[in-house]
Order: sequence, then C-alpha cells, then structure tokens
Amino acid sequence: MDMNDRSFFEGNFGLERETLRVDRFGRLAMTPHPFGEEPGITRDFCENQIELITPVCGSIDEMLRELEGLDRRVREKLEKQGERLWLYSNPPHITGEDEIPVAAFSGEHIGKLHYREQLSMRYGKKLMLFSGIHFNFSFTDGYLASISGGQELTEFRNSFYLRLYKQLSIHSWLPMLISAASPFYDLSFDRDGAEGTVKSPYASIRNSERGYWNEFTPVLDLSSLESLCGSIERYIQKGLLFSISELYLPIRLKPVGVNSVEALRKGISHVELRMFDLDPLEPLGINSNDLQFTHLLIMYLSRLPDVDFTPEMQEQAVRDHRAAALYDLSGVEIQGVPILERAGQIITEMQKTFRSDNKAQEVLEYEKEKLRKRLCTLIDPVHIYG
Repeated sequence: MDMNDRSFFEGNFGLERETLRVDRFGRLAMTPHPFGEEPGITRDFCENQIELITPVCGSIDEMLRELEGLDRRVREKLEKQGERLWLYSNPPHITGEDEIPVAAFSGEHIGKLHYREQLSMRYGKKLMLFSGIHFNFSFTDGYLASISGGQELTEFRNSFYLRLYKQLSIHSWLPMLISAASPFYDLSFDRDGAEGTVKSPYASIRNSERGYWNEFTPVLDLSSLESLCGSIERYIQKGLLFSISELYLPIRLKPVGVNSVEALRKGISHVELRMFDLDPLEPLGINSNDLQFTHLLIMYLSRLPDVDFTPEMQEQAVRDHRAAALYDLSGVEIQGVPILERAGQIITEMQKTFRSDNKAQEVLEYEKEKLRKRLCTLIDPVHIYG
C-alpha cells in the first residue's frame, strides 16, 4: 500500500442521527414534529423521533460541524417549546404504544407513513424507538479509478463495494464493540407502565439479540450486483421484507438517492454502517475518534482479499455481532479467538498498516486504551497491546 497516495485517505462522508424528543419531565413529547420540511431535519419512525441528516462532506471534521449546526437549530427550537433531545439509544419511560405516534408523513410522502404502519404491525412500536447513528462513506471516484486497472468505473465500483461489504459484515462487531453505550433501560420497555431503570446483560441492547433485527437472518447472493438485487427481491416477493429498507443488517450497500432495489440495480454509491449507539457523554452523541477509527477500518478492510461469503459465514457474522453486544464478554470468541484478543490483533495490524500516519496512530492507540480500561479484567492486557 502506498501511504503517500493521499487519495486513499479522501472520501465522501455523511451521518444520520436519530434521537427522541422529550418534555421537561423526560417523557416522550406528544407535540407534532416542529420542523416541517426543513433540510436535514426530519422524523424517523415516529413523530417524536428526530433524524438529523448531514450533507455529503469531504471529511469527518466537516461532517461533525454540519451535525453540530443541525443539532444547535433543533435544540434552540425545542427549548422554546419546553422540550429537549433524549441523547440515549434506549427510550425513556413509556406508558404504552399510544405515546408512539407513527410519523405523520402526507402528500407525496404518504408512502412513508404506510411503510411505518406496516413496520409497527410486524415489530411493534417500542422496538422502533431504539435510536442510533448511521455512518455513510464512499471512496472518491478519483481513488477508485486509480486502482481500477482500466476497468469501466461503474462496473469496478460495484465489484469493489461488494467485496468491501463482505469484509465489513464479517467485522461489524468491532466498531460496535468500541461504541456500545446503552446498558441501562427503563422497565416500561418490557411492560407497559412498569417503573425503574435496570442494567441489562448488554452493552448495546439495540445491537443485541433483543434489538433491531429481521424475524429471520437474511442471506444474500453477493456474487454480483444483479444477484444481490435478485436475492433481496425474492425476500420482498415472499413477504419477508416490505422493501429493501427493512433489511436490518449492520451494513448496507446504498444507491444514490432513494433506497430501492431499482436504484441499487443502477449502481452502488456507498456503504452505510448502522451499529453506532448514541453516546450520552458526547454533546453530539458520537465520539470523533470512533468515527476516525471506523474510517481507518474501512480503508484497512478495503485492501483485504475477497472472500466467499457463504450463507454459513453470513449467519455467523450476525451471531458475532449480537454476541459482541454483551456487557460481559467472558467466553465470547471471534473465529475461535477471545473477542478482546481478536480486537487487539486487528488494531495491531491496522497500526502496522498506518504506521507512517501519526494521526491514525493516535486514533488507534485511543481505541486500544478504551478496550483496556473497559475490559482488561477479562484477558491478559498483553493480548490487546500485542
């Protein structure tokens, strides 16, 4: 790898952040979405769940500045009506599903309302309250052209992202492990009206077996873009998915614009990583180092060889992701290696890969230190620092 090729470090970055609106008592706000069609500020599943969407940016720092601007506008308006943002992935106290009104899209967007009504019938409304952050990334066309070997760019881009998707799916547990931040939840999530906060067995409930998953484990045909689209369409035709947007896996391949099979068939635009919890200790809900680490991980994985991502491997990737969401990781293994040891091995390899980049070294050391502080009692620290 030529680390002097700065185009490798460039990219297109975007962030989607979901949060709930609550009143001054910390209960779900029952007022209508107060932002109309304001750019970058919308709802997600329900009327009291705000989603902020940054424009496409040229760096993580620029992306966070855009998020900060959106966040500031939202907070200022909510303060005037006695509301605030609930900056936790797990919802606050709920008396019942009547406090979870489906987002009231109308007019040309009425299809969004109907889709959410379908989701509420299949999964229940409470599950849809889990909030988090989605990180969108693509390499620049200039970089992809430079490594394409003269292959037609659209064709090369599709094959490149299919290969990257496999590696990201296999390793999706790692960025989740370093950003999990939701072990506590309100008992009303289990039983309507129940009171009290309890610690769950999970560091991230929404990423665990209790979280945001399909009722089955989707297995996709990744041999080509057309095969991928065909495998998704078959699930839709069988009624197992309402649409491509119901594919609840930690990693998604996305097209430009509206997320549909038809749009995806025209070409892959970027990857979406969907596993990040809201961090209540961060003003914007996300730590910059965690995003920088994820970018480095994407870069590192993009240079690994292709793999035959068999149905068994796809199912194992989901099991690994769910297991990594546990709070107590004793006995959890990845590919037969204790999970913390495996995390340390990967970060060590990344340190070697980016050895000439001081900023990358700082980020990777930060993540190693985080793992050591949180979990050093479970394994010999030498496994992390190896």
